[in-house]
Amino acid sequence: MDASRIRARARTAACAAALVCCAALAAGCTTPAVPAGRDSPADTGAAVPLAAGDLQSQYLRVIKEVLPSVVQIQASRDLGSGVVYDGNGHIVTNAHVVGSEKTFQVTTANNEEPLTASLVYSYPEQDLAVIRLDRVPDGLKPAVLGDSEKVAVGQIVLAMGSPLGLSSSVTQGIVSATGRTVSEGDSGGGTGATIANMVQTSAAINPGNSGGALVDLEGRVIGIPTLAAVDQSLGGGAAPGIGFAIPASMVKTVADQIVKEGKVVDSGRAALDITARTVVDDRYQPVGVAVVSARAGGAADKAGLGPGDIITRLDGRRITGITSLAEALAAARPGRRTPVTFLRDGDEHTVQVTLGEQ
Repeated sequence: MDASRIRARARTAACAAALVCCAALAAGCTTPAVPAGRDSPADTGAAVPLAAGDLQSQYLRVIKEVLPSVVQIQASRDLGSGVVYDGNGHIVTNAHVVGSEKTFQVTTANNEEPLTASLVYSYPEQDLAVIRLDRVPDGLKPAVLGDSEKVAVGQIVLAMGSPLGLSSSVTQGIVSATGRTVSEGDSGGGTGATIANMVQTSAAINPGNSGGALVDLEGRVIGIPTLAAVDQSLGGGAAPGIGFAIPASMVKTVADQIVKEGKVVDSGRAALDITARTVVDDRYQPVGVAVVSARAGGAADKAGLGPGDIITRLDGRRITGITSLAEALAAARPGRRTPVTFLRDGDEHTVQVTLGEQ
């Protein structure tokens, strides 16, 4: 998906004004309560699989179980959310939440006073980071991560975090799609990452939700809310009902390495080992990616690609610019032999490239 994105992070300086707007909108958004309980078969002619009261009870159970594992993270200027990863005080969040900072204030569910935390490692390439509490409080509860392979479209999910500084907030929606590849902008503190296999959700993802939890009705964290889609027709504002979360499987892969090794030692992300730029035609439309340089001994260099070559396809996918190349590589794996089509002096060639690792 080649589209602009915004990060669900809050600037604390803007929170007060934003909260006033939210309060004004909320005042006109109440709806009548839905009576709890089951309709009898005599009234409806059929049994009801799940009554409103049953679903509400399930929501309440999940919220009670998982919300204590979701924290608020305050940097010097930015505010976001995090998920308690283990009992040793490790908290996983987004790289764009921590930015370039090393120390943070963290508010947990069981402590009104913020706790101090330090950065363990930030991995902007996947927009993930791990911080650690300097003191582990009593009752700190790690979250349970789910199996990303079992996430299904239509599944009910809850997003938990601190939108606009409103800690311990919960929104509800469904899984709208899976397997999305999304590119994040690099302006305004963004990492510029291209992230594969993201979970798309209709649950509201607002500034401050970044790094929080996307949770199924079994109480398992299935993703880390990270991005909201931008609607250019709305002046670049967030598109309602289109948010994205990094899948739990990738969160676990990255966080495990950071906790054990202090850094990411196996990214699992493919690379061509080149620097490149987008090429446009005489109508200023992107038509490919020009190799500016190829690292000696790297994937492209070994396959015979070099400066001036214009890549137009990778593994059958059309390449029109840097973003589409990044998305194609995000869907691939290091070590895989992949056909790459390119133009050299106007002639088209295809070579097999053994992909490197970022």
